[in-house]
Amino acid sequence: MVEKTEHPGLWPSLYDPLRAFGSRVADWLSPATEASGSKDAYDISMELPGVSEDDIELTVDNGAVTIRGEKKTQVEKKGDTWFFSERQYGAFRRSFRLPEDADGARASASMKDGVLHVRVPKKAPEEAEAAKRIMISRT
Repeated sequence: MVEKTEHPGLWPSLYDPLRAFGSRVADWLSPATEASGSKDAYDISMELPGVSEDDIELTVDNGAVTIRGEKKTQVEKKGDTWFFSERQYGAFRRSFRLPEDADGARASASMKDGVLHVRVPKKAPEEAEAAKRIMISRT
C-alpha cells in the first residue's frame, strides 16, 4: 500500500514571491506617505508633487480614509532624445484604516507645496457613567 503524503505548505509558498512582488510594485508606485497621531487627531501627509487638487479624490467610508488620484503628463515633447526619465505618471490609490476613536465625519484636508495633509480629529472621550445602584424588586 502506498501512503499519500501531502505538502500543505508547498503550493502557497510557490506563489508567495509573486504576491510579495505585486505588493512591492504597488508600494513603489504609491506616493510617499507619513501617518502620525497626537492627543487630538490623526494626521496623514502624502507627497503629491505635480498632482492638481482637482485630480485628487478623498473619501472617508466604513472607518477608512481613501485617497485616489492621478498624476498626468504635462507636455508631450516630439523630436527630443531622452537619456532617462525617473518621473512617474498614472493613477494611485491608498487606503488607511482609522482607529476606533477617529471621527471621520470631521476629517479635513489641505494641500501645500505638493503635499496633501489630511487631519482626522479624535472623538471626545465618553464620560464615565456614575455608578448606579439597582434595586431588586420582590415578586
